[in-house]
Amino acid sequence: MARTKSDAGEPADASTKKQKKPKKQRWYHQVWSAYQMTRRQDPLVTWIMLAVFIGILAVALLIGALTDNVIYAGIIGLPFALLAAMFVLTRKAERAAYTQIAGQPGAVRAALGTVRGGWNFDDEPVAVNRQQDLVFRGVGRPGVVLVSEGPSHRVERMLADERKRAARILPNVPVTTIQVGDEEGQVPLPKVARKVQRMKKQLTRAEAAEVGKRLKSLGGMRLPVPKGVDPMNARPDRKGMRGR
Repeated sequence: MARTKSDAGEPADASTKKQKKPKKQRWYHQVWSAYQMTRRQDPLVTWIMLAVFIGILAVALLIGALTDNVIYAGIIGLPFALLAAMFVLTRKAERAAYTQIAGQPGAVRAALGTVRGGWNFDDEPVAVNRQQDLVFRGVGRPGVVLVSEGPSHRVERMLADERKRAARILPNVPVTTIQVGDEEGQVPLPKVARKVQRMKKQLTRAEAAEVGKRLKSLGGMRLPVPKGVDPMNARPDRKGMRGR
């Protein structure tokens, strides 16, 4: 019986060995995905984009008609109309994305992921309580920022504790606290990234990097412990272990 190439131990087709590389998503695919996501949250986005596009193009054509350069004005106005429509889509998509994650645990960390300018935020929260309120910590040239997620009356103490921990090893580094939420005095979720980016720079890049290294000595998240219980002094119930 004749043996096949695979039975003879010969290498299989090279194309089967190579793993298929994932296709790179084109920019227009990203735009289409953003548009679909936005339209689910805001069905009027299509009409708003059309109104902006037609409005700017109409203004360009009107100026061209008054100057006897309609074609030239149309050619110039078309890309500006497209850019304006894309700008509207970008702002609407950003708002729709925040609407999707609002109220979910970790929404603040997702919003902080859009912050630019040399900021570094821990992926995990540095503090959490029983109600799943969270505090995230970031380091940048403005110093250390602590951003909370939850009602003000519950996160205020958490922020104060984390601020003391940071100030204990970084006495000369500014530590800023920000509460994110819908209550009075809190920063809305869509605006937290912009607020962090607008903070005044007070450290050099080297100093910010050193601050990040020193903060690692504080450790990560601390789980809530019931009041009155000291885990270092806890003793097992020996009678309960022996049985009665």
